[in-house]
Amino acid sequence: MQQSSLSAFYQNFLGNSPEWYKLAIIACLIINPIIFMVDPYVAGWALVLEFIFTLAMALKCYPLQPGGLLVIEAVAIGMTSPGHIEQEISANLSVLLLLIFMVAGIYFMKDLLMYSFTKMLLKVRSKIALSLCFTFAAAFLSAFLDALTVVAVIITVVTGFYMIYHKVASGKQFHHIEHDHTSDDHLDNLKRTDLEEFRAFMRNIMMHAGVGTALGGVCTMVGEPQNLVIAERAGWQFVEFAIRMSPITIPALIAGLMTTYVVEKFKLFSYGAELPEPVRLILMDYDADSDAKMTKKDKVKIAAQIVIAIWLIIGLALHLATVGLIGLSIIILATSVTGITDEHQIGKAFEEALPFTALLCVFFAVVAVIIDQGLFAPVIQWVLTFEGKTKMVMFFIANGLLSMVSDNVFVGTVYINEVAAALKKGIITRDEFDMLAVAINTGTNLPSVATPNGQAAFLFLLTSALAPLIRLSYGKMVYMALPYTVVLSIVGILATYYGLFEATDWLYQNGYIQHHTGLGEASSAGH
Repeated sequence: MQQSSLSAFYQNFLGNSPEWYKLAIIACLIINPIIFMVDPYVAGWALVLEFIFTLAMALKCYPLQPGGLLVIEAVAIGMTSPGHIEQEISANLSVLLLLIFMVAGIYFMKDLLMYSFTKMLLKVRSKIALSLCFTFAAAFLSAFLDALTVVAVIITVVTGFYMIYHKVASGKQFHHIEHDHTSDDHLDNLKRTDLEEFRAFMRNIMMHAGVGTALGGVCTMVGEPQNLVIAERAGWQFVEFAIRMSPITIPALIAGLMTTYVVEKFKLFSYGAELPEPVRLILMDYDADSDAKMTKKDKVKIAAQIVIAIWLIIGLALHLATVGLIGLSIIILATSVTGITDEHQIGKAFEEALPFTALLCVFFAVVAVIIDQGLFAPVIQWVLTFEGKTKMVMFFIANGLLSMVSDNVFVGTVYINEVAAALKKGIITRDEFDMLAVAINTGTNLPSVATPNGQAAFLFLLTSALAPLIRLSYGKMVYMALPYTVVLSIVGILATYYGLFEATDWLYQNGYIQHHTGLGEASSAGH
């Protein structure tokens, strides 16, 4: 009886995760206290590597559970304290509010975003022009919204189109409710060929959009969660953050759009798939049918969302409130003008962000361990031994490599905390800190497109219901992201080495940015 209870417990443990993964986590939980008794520093590094492993294996099991178990044990054996974890979470409250309220707020503006992307997909006939439009639109939106939300909206649009075509190709009408769009059994060979081309076309669109969110997400303090952590440590507001990043982000954006053009023009890395004409006709019929059914209420709803979007951009640009509070205002305004007053309807908006918000709190617990055990101090000290431009490049590369295998939020948070500690100890000047903050932000954002592990938006796409429908696997994503990874990494390194110092000096001289003193405090100059 004892054995069967133990067996049942083991089967329940981490659910449907692979057997080897469960055993690996159990082994870590057994070994960590032993290592900690022998050498706390080594045990700290073991925990960090194990946590990175849970992030890399996110498709096998969401990292919250295994990562959370490792952190609970770390607190129990004395690697850090609940008080320190609470301090780290308190210090990053604005990041949590960004995820909770901004992502939920944009959920209530999906009508406007879906309408825009649908029209773009059907009106732009040239595949190259359409790809550039999607890359740029995703970049622009991600600069003001959360990248995860932008990808979620595009996934909804593309999934909708896939289901419509699949339904019609199976001999049904738009309005038929009962249909299994995961099965191709009812399609003849000609329609199967069209469907495969359509899948390839949608893979192209989704990858361009995903990379677009990275290109835009690096530009502003709200594009990615770690950007806000970096901005807070540096005491930068929305406009200053964007200006300081521009010597690297503008060349990266141009290079990203050029890469989109080249891979589509020459049909490289599985790009260049066209939308089959029979599919286009079906989708256009559906769109015309939807437009005909659009009521005055629907049109007013979209118009109201346009006004709210303008408030969002103005509110962020002028820093009229913290990002989380602006997100909360979006929820209140959008639900009020669209008539959403039911608690359960509002609750759905929070489903996308809350699991990642919980995971972010686990990140901050690991950060507390890193600080208490002094894990990154030797690495940072070694990188800080480099001088001038080489130091910036080394930070960019170090952050980039880690962000390819781990999550860029985790990497960015750890590095900016260590650099802030170096500033407090007087190892670096405030101007050097500002330059390193730029290298850390761009380093965590640009090379992280290499794998789905690095960016939450990519991971969200890979784990979505759309990925199996369009045959988008982990390996396929890595392969299709490769040209972007190479180009953005090279451009990022070159811009850091050849342009960052000179451009920043020019910005100082012309009064676009001011020198700061201390940590997170603006100097009296210009204030």
